[in-house]
Amino acid sequence: MVKRVIVTHALPGGRLDALAQQCDIKILKGESLAAQSREELAACHGLVCLLTDPIDRALLDTMPNLQFVSSVSVGVDHIDVETLTERNIPVGHTPGVLVDATADTAFALLLAAARRVAEGDRYIREGNWRSETRWSPDFFLGKDVSGATLGIIGLGAIGQAVARRAAGFGMSVLGWTPSGRKVAGVDSVSLEELLRRSDFVSVHLALAKETRFLLDAARIAAMKPGAVLVNTARGGIVDESALAAALDSGHLHAAGLDVFEREPIAMDSPLLRHPGVVVVPHIGSATTRTRAKMVDLAVGNATAALQGQPMPHCVNPGVYPAASSSQGLS
Repeated sequence: MVKRVIVTHALPGGRLDALAQQCDIKILKGESLAAQSREELAACHGLVCLLTDPIDRALLDTMPNLQFVSSVSVGVDHIDVETLTERNIPVGHTPGVLVDATADTAFALLLAAARRVAEGDRYIREGNWRSETRWSPDFFLGKDVSGATLGIIGLGAIGQAVARRAAGFGMSVLGWTPSGRKVAGVDSVSLEELLRRSDFVSVHLALAKETRFLLDAARIAAMKPGAVLVNTARGGIVDESALAAALDSGHLHAAGLDVFEREPIAMDSPLLRHPGVVVVPHIGSATTRTRAKMVDLAVGNATAALQGQPMPHCVNPGVYPAASSSQGLS
């Protein structure tokens, strides 16, 4: 029997060609996965999805023949991994390949927020830079990055890559992670001390029950006055209402955000009206090379599952003793 695989979005290049040789592929063109017919979902054996596709229990209940899920993402907070694990269904993801791209984005946001880059760009484009406002000693003053203290929340591969970039700017680096991991060149401290001492705070944790609203109103209030907050991890780790209030009150100098509690961010969000907030639309991994590597890993995970082999990058590898015998992937 030919397996049926749904791909929720067209992927770059010819990277689905190898997968198409092993199964029948349906690529969705703008429509959501949940909008597919019950017959289509029931006939699906495999799923290649994006982080924008919610894969919850209700959807999974309509897919009785599903045998694997492969996501083109590192984080899998959009997927009900617990339910899939209960059903012995492997979940693949794409770790490792977006480390440098995301670290570059974090540092770009840090620099842009510190030196008011987006604000200055708007100032010129709106016609405000005139001869009488050409220059003055207090014109567009920002924060020094060189020699400042950077606090990194989460010392996985991306957090460590940000620490290496900070070293090049002569920054002192503090770090905190739930695992207690020690990293060379990073002074491990409590979260409270990190917030109190850091001129810049950059978030690099996965979104989970334990990290949702980790930076709530109380912790944001505990940050060093005039600090800058950068988040390229996941929306939901930072309480956006509390962040907006801290910016409006002047407690925080600025913020650089690539991720939001709800995406796309609502146009009436108070964060968008604050001149010191630099926002980009979840582009942390958005380089041609990185996205191609992510797709390669996702397709590799799907191909392995179709062949009855363990996924090279599996979120829940404990499913295999049961899955390989009971799911019949080959």
